[in-house]
Amino acid sequence: MERYWKRNLYMLWFGLFFNHIAYTLSVPFFPIFLQEDLGIQRGLEVWSGVSISISFLISGLCAPFWGGLADTYGKKPMLIRSGIGLALAHFANYFVHDPYSFMIVRIFQGLMAGFSPASIALVGTNTPEKHVGYALGVISTSTAAGGILGPLAGGALSHWLGLRACFIVSGLITLVSAFIVLIGVKEVHERRTGNRPSVIGDLKQAAGNTRLMQIFGLTLLVSTSVMILEPLLTIYVVQIGGSINNATLSSGVVFSAVGIAIVIMGPRWGIIGGRIGYDKILFIGLIGGGIGNLLQLGVHHLVGFGILRFSYGLFFAAVYPALNSLVVKYSEADFRGRAISLNQSSNQFGIVAGPLLGGVLGGMIGIHFVFLVTGVALIVAALTMRVLEAKRVKQLQC
Repeated sequence: MERYWKRNLYMLWFGLFFNHIAYTLSVPFFPIFLQEDLGIQRGLEVWSGVSISISFLISGLCAPFWGGLADTYGKKPMLIRSGIGLALAHFANYFVHDPYSFMIVRIFQGLMAGFSPASIALVGTNTPEKHVGYALGVISTSTAAGGILGPLAGGALSHWLGLRACFIVSGLITLVSAFIVLIGVKEVHERRTGNRPSVIGDLKQAAGNTRLMQIFGLTLLVSTSVMILEPLLTIYVVQIGGSINNATLSSGVVFSAVGIAIVIMGPRWGIIGGRIGYDKILFIGLIGGGIGNLLQLGVHHLVGFGILRFSYGLFFAAVYPALNSLVVKYSEADFRGRAISLNQSSNQFGIVAGPLLGGVLGGMIGIHFVFLVTGVALIVAALTMRVLEAKRVKQLQC
């Protein structure tokens, strides 16, 4: 482990970086694809939300299963399996010409997902304990960096060649990420013998750990708050001044602003968390993210909105590294891979709920008020976490 953890971290960083570029080349622009290519004119917000959510619903249901296989056979085979499967799903999107076929491909994409949780699990289990916080902070920047280039490249590519070209490029880039893992990652893995633990058994074991269950709940809330805007941002960009002809390019820049902020601050939050505690930086990240969402409620100019998204990202960069580090901290070594997979299931279910809620709320109360809902939710979560921690300290003192 001491010998290979840095190499694995670098290789997985690039693998996850390319994988997320492939994802963000096209997914942020699904509303436009549904409207312009697949003919959806009514209920666009709902269709957009469902198209994003359905894949993550299937992925969330499958995550404990893939996590169990990863504990038995290793994380590296799961990474290669996911990379090849996701590439096939991206290629299949190119041939879709109606919304129902598109949904079928999205379901298949959910079945093949798991590249990100397997990467995080491999880093968490193949890194010496003293370096785990730093490594998880670094790996979190890979998706953020991919989230910078993906929307920018996807916005430009779809503007000039159309969104279908993005699907082909996404498939090719995903194959590159699988190849990087194949040749570059050296996993230290002890193959599990005997019966593989069931998902129900994993849930029962996790349920006995109060701290772990609280982290799972926070992960669910956080991912919901992030994804609730996913089907709405491109539409919102048009509403506040972006033209429909340049919508993919303008929204690509807005999506990238958060990624840039996370790349800048993600590793720094990981280091700070190692010094002052991950509970504290989680609180800071939630408060900052909540205030950032509330401020976005009052901005109706494209440039100002982009600046606020960037500022929000600087604080929110603390959240995911802190959550992942706390999962590692509060789970036993032989349960760690499955605990991370369960946490990723919570993340996936939030990603399912977020776009669905966003699509419904955006159509009912308007996109502006979705910022209000998410901001209040993050602040309440931060304050609740602080109260629970204070009670826990008080009980220990007694």
